[in-house]
Amino acid sequence: MRQLTKLFFAVATLAFASIGPALADLRIGVAAEPYPPFTSKDASGKWVGWEIDMVDALCAEIKEKCTVVETAWDGIIPALTAKKIDVIVASMSKTPKRKEVIGFSDTYYNTAIVMAGAKNGDMDFSPDHLAGKTLGAQVSTLQAAYLDKYYAKTSTIKTYQTQDEANADLAAGRLDGVLSNALTLQSFIDSAQGACCEIKGIVPFDAEVIGEGVGAGLRKDDTKLAAKINAGIAALAKAGTFDAISAKYKVAGKLITPKG
Repeated sequence: MRQLTKLFFAVATLAFASIGPALADLRIGVAAEPYPPFTSKDASGKWVGWEIDMVDALCAEIKEKCTVVETAWDGIIPALTAKKIDVIVASMSKTPKRKEVIGFSDTYYNTAIVMAGAKNGDMDFSPDHLAGKTLGAQVSTLQAAYLDKYYAKTSTIKTYQTQDEANADLAAGRLDGVLSNALTLQSFIDSAQGACCEIKGIVPFDAEVIGEGVGAGLRKDDTKLAAKINAGIAALAKAGTFDAISAKYKVAGKLITPKG
């Protein structure tokens, strides 16, 4: 009987090890500023959106208890490195500059970067055509970096703490153009406030500035957590979860998401 007990204990131990022990409760950092359709608060103050549903599905898949921690966008990487949060899920693109400081999971979505401006039919948003104009983007974003690289020599660049503030200045005529994620700007254009404006087009790709898609931000030494999250992303892709979430938020076909 003792031999059987030992055998059962050994098998159980191996089975548990193959699954991987649960880590401590994961603190998922999201930007405190609304970024629809990915993250925003509903009327009750609850976080909702594409990435929130993705977090819920991912945490269930990897069997972790997760808590959403809202953090100012321009302080979200310092919060991660200071261990105030464990994972960043905030539509953060994997750019070479960010990868010098933190690690990333596999890509869980990708979308275009676009310019929006007044609804006037003029679809030329080249740096030369916008010379002398005032352009805006959210601070500490790849869009702000893109404006600095390609437009700052000929245009005035303004940065904002939130995307909503940049959109409001565009609607009020205080900006001539705003650069952001295509779906986020489309959400603004589709609103009553955004009726003034239109999407001018997709900016030319620059891998150094735009990066290689959106992933979860992690501390570089959290390799076990990274592996666990990557396995979860792969499982969700195989199950069609990303497609289901995109359909829920009516962005199916507008996001490049991983496939199983």
